[in-house]
Amino acid sequence: MLGIETSCDETAVAIYDGERGLLAHRLYSQATMHAEYGGVVPELAARDHVGRLSGLVSETLSAANLVVDQLAGIAYTAGPGLIGALLVGGSFAAGLAATCGAKLLPVHHLEGHLLAPMLEARQPVFPFLALLVSGGHTLLARVDGVGRYAIIGETLDDAAGEAFDKTAKALGLPYPGGPELARLAATGNPSGKFRFSRPMTDRPGLDFSFSGLKTAVLTALPRAVTPQDRADLALAFEQAVTDTLAIKCQRALEQTGLKQLVVAGGVGANRRLRSLLQMAADQHGFALFFPRPEFCTDNAAMIAYAGWARLAEGGAANAGISARARWPLHTLTAPVNPS
Repeated sequence: MLGIETSCDETAVAIYDGERGLLAHRLYSQATMHAEYGGVVPELAARDHVGRLSGLVSETLSAANLVVDQLAGIAYTAGPGLIGALLVGGSFAAGLAATCGAKLLPVHHLEGHLLAPMLEARQPVFPFLALLVSGGHTLLARVDGVGRYAIIGETLDDAAGEAFDKTAKALGLPYPGGPELARLAATGNPSGKFRFSRPMTDRPGLDFSFSGLKTAVLTALPRAVTPQDRADLALAFEQAVTDTLAIKCQRALEQTGLKQLVVAGGVGANRRLRSLLQMAADQHGFALFFPRPEFCTDNAAMIAYAGWARLAEGGAANAGISARARWPLHTLTAPVNPS
């Protein structure tokens, strides 16, 4: 199964085999190009995908020691994402599938993230609880199988990754801001003069809200007059976000009775979040699963796996091109095996 990911500003290609696992994967990031503008410019992203895809596919096939006629299927990100970027990936995938006779499978980007831990040697077993936390999404879901997702908590406003990026921008950090803020926070003093509340943890429920935290940081920013103050503020913000995520995960595990937690999405690579959740897992006895850091952010390996998993369970291929800028996860259905 060849996977193609073009939902935003990464052009990625991967090949997954049901018996041998992940055979090869390649990724080109447009971060440097978009840094000049302080964020992703959709038109530039789509144009760059056009110029990168063919070469990345050839390179990935060569790394896997395969030719295109050996592909059983081609999976591509059909949404959610930037519509122009999605159409580039979908059009390329459809043309390639028509050329080699492979089945064409549109994949939900978030399903790819939820299944990304299946790329590792140590894998969760259905059912499990998943925290999907990225620049565009923050949600808790019960995962009962491929296509069987029940959202039990989600953000009411900003996603956690979005709050990271906007706070980084307020601090004058370069794009992409989330990783830069985490690096600055690593030099902060835990006993510094800044502390922020853990939003929505003092009330029942599993939903999140980070817009107020972002506003609190902007209010405190004038007091960050020295470089150390700025590092302390970044750390206080990071602690507030990661503590909130950890508290809600523990609450969700208790309410659902599940004993496995999967953490996926770009913020899942945050070291402080990983450390907090590992301590909680050791203390409370649940199993914790992360994709490797390179598969937390957008990548094609998770798309190739999701396409393979759906095809293996009887999922139908699609003869046309599908692209959806918005695509609620709860509308997905499980593949139906004819047998």
